[in-house]
Amino acid sequence: MLEFILFSCINTLLYGLLLFMLSSGLTLIFGLMNVLNFAHASFFMLGAYFAFEVSTYIGFWPALVFAPLGVALVGIFIERYGLRSVHKYGHVAELLFTFGVFYVIDELIILIWGRNPVGYKIPESLNFTLLTIMNTDFSAYRGFMIFISLAMFAVLFLVITRTRLGLIIQASLTHPEMVGSLGHNVPSVFMYVFGGGAALAGLAGVIGGNYLITEPAMAQNLGPIVFVVVVVGGMGSLTGAFVASLLIAALQTFAVGMEVSFSDLLALWEVSAPEASGFLHDLLRIEIAHTRGMLPYLFMVLMLIFKPKGLMGTREE
Repeated sequence: MLEFILFSCINTLLYGLLLFMLSSGLTLIFGLMNVLNFAHASFFMLGAYFAFEVSTYIGFWPALVFAPLGVALVGIFIERYGLRSVHKYGHVAELLFTFGVFYVIDELIILIWGRNPVGYKIPESLNFTLLTIMNTDFSAYRGFMIFISLAMFAVLFLVITRTRLGLIIQASLTHPEMVGSLGHNVPSVFMYVFGGGAALAGLAGVIGGNYLITEPAMAQNLGPIVFVVVVVGGMGSLTGAFVASLLIAALQTFAVGMEVSFSDLLALWEVSAPEASGFLHDLLRIEIAHTRGMLPYLFMVLMLIFKPKGLMGTREE
């Protein structure tokens, strides 16, 4: 039992920080531009594939720099020559446009790299055991993932809340005319923020692509969870996204090892299961491990019912 709790906590930290790396860019884009980017998970996938190509020729460490920059350029191009043109038509047009971008990137990935997973591997310099806990090895690459994720959160938080650049970004959201009258190019600010959000997703792809599987389906697998994280954390809240990422990861990670049904839990808590037959009876007999995929969405629904703004959201929209 102790070993299960310990390693579930470690896996929660790893998965949760990876979710935060992916959701932080989406949170940043929505917080400044009020754009819910449906194609954000595609930038994560692009980061993994770009890293695979760069690491094949010049190694993993250059890929850690060049792959996010490449994804940032793609994001800047999309915002400048696509999203900016449809921005005046409202949120529905923006959502439809980013939805289309998602499928275009997905098809381009298949066209260039094929439908099968590519051989993006963990670098040899980090492919060793960092420490051993209860006869289970903890790899150095996992420690590296945790370090990069925490460092990224600290840098983002400090830049947004403690620097002149962060003040300009926040002011561009609430008072764009005033920021423009002070000599700042507000559309350029939006463009670079969109590119920065794409770069963060690309960095998550570089870090997570070799830990997971780099394949065309990776954006579809992680994309919906990212939106759950953003909604639960609070739209536009970086700290909320961090907390929500860990909560969602904990829900899914601990649920995997819980091979007990809901009726067993009621009995454990000395609560009598209601006399039921049919659908309700079958529902109570479902093992929690089998509900892993639906738990984040159930949690999101409860959050929308009881706290629509999310854990740390402050925006009215």
